[in-house]
Amino acid sequence: MTPERPQRADATAAAVERNVPLGAPAVSPEVETSAPEAEGAALYAALDLGTNSCRMLIAQPKGSQFVVVDSFSKTVQLGAGLEATGRLSRSSMERTVQALRICQKKLVKHGVSRMRLVATEASRRARNGRDFIRQVKRETGLALEVISAEEEARLAVISCAPLVSPRTEQLLVVDIGGGSTELVWIDLTAVAPEDRPRAIMRLHMGFDKQGMGQARVVDWISVKLGVATLKDQFADVEDDGARFALMSWYFEENLSSFSPYHAQAPREGFQIIGTSGTVTTVAASYLGLRRYDRTKVDGLQMSSAQIDHVIRDYLALGPEGRRSDPRIGRDRHTLIMSGAAILQALMRIWPTDRLSVADRGLREGLLYAQMSADGVLGDGPYR
Repeated sequence: MTPERPQRADATAAAVERNVPLGAPAVSPEVETSAPEAEGAALYAALDLGTNSCRMLIAQPKGSQFVVVDSFSKTVQLGAGLEATGRLSRSSMERTVQALRICQKKLVKHGVSRMRLVATEASRRARNGRDFIRQVKRETGLALEVISAEEEARLAVISCAPLVSPRTEQLLVVDIGGGSTELVWIDLTAVAPEDRPRAIMRLHMGFDKQGMGQARVVDWISVKLGVATLKDQFADVEDDGARFALMSWYFEENLSSFSPYHAQAPREGFQIIGTSGTVTTVAASYLGLRRYDRTKVDGLQMSSAQIDHVIRDYLALGPEGRRSDPRIGRDRHTLIMSGAAILQALMRIWPTDRLSVADRGLREGLLYAQMSADGVLGDGPYR
């Protein structure tokens, strides 16, 4: 029997209070499009609270995929000032709590009973991060889970599995966040070409769970520099071009402990997948999109030369030009150059004609994990 809406709302309040993690994250092959809610179908939620943004998806399973019923995304700048003080500021916490209240209302409105709500780098790093998590629970009822850098990296990798080419033998996955950047280098030479996307997905069990015929994680790193924290490091440099160059070289210096940094990029069978607002914004700028279109961006392949052309265009625009450029957007214009500096450093180290743009990430992985754990997904190519 299908429960009535008030009963589902009560169940949601209890679920928000518990917020029990529902299994290891995995990949979602879905396309993010909103759709009407099917009566009686179970709803799932995934919330990602990062250094710069708060994002949530509410979805329901459909076959081997899922359909997004509702979504929320807001720039909250939780990590504003963190680089200088080591603490989350009162104003940034208040902004974030306001956004989380909206998320909580959406969860109750839709009667969501299965959810995983996670926080990343800013909450990991801040001296008052635990106090903030307790404040969120007290004021919104949402029990956020602060995940490790390795789990964040795993989520970035497995969410991109559908974009892995069967021709790829060496894969670099890059997730440029607000407070940190995760890089994972994977050797796929021991995996049959047709099984390479599935091999990537199996890494949800951990980067050290490797055997014969499986994907091998050569190395991974979480650099404590993202678009917000890198920008803050060089806020005192007035010249736009000089600031960009300093940011790019400084980020590269922080990669010295990443073992593939010292190896040349393979000429054949090499693929980079980039997942972040920076990468999708650069892709949208390359395509000349005045209105963002995920279907055109997700899966797009760009060369190092094409990326460099977009970045040089950003530099030519200057701060005022970037502020008014519709391809960049009002929420992104102050952060695009620090993100572009990270991207340029990566292209300088590992030049490629196959950077795949991924408009997918942590939320999608969390949703798929919950649905997979509950056994509500049908058989599919990435099951």
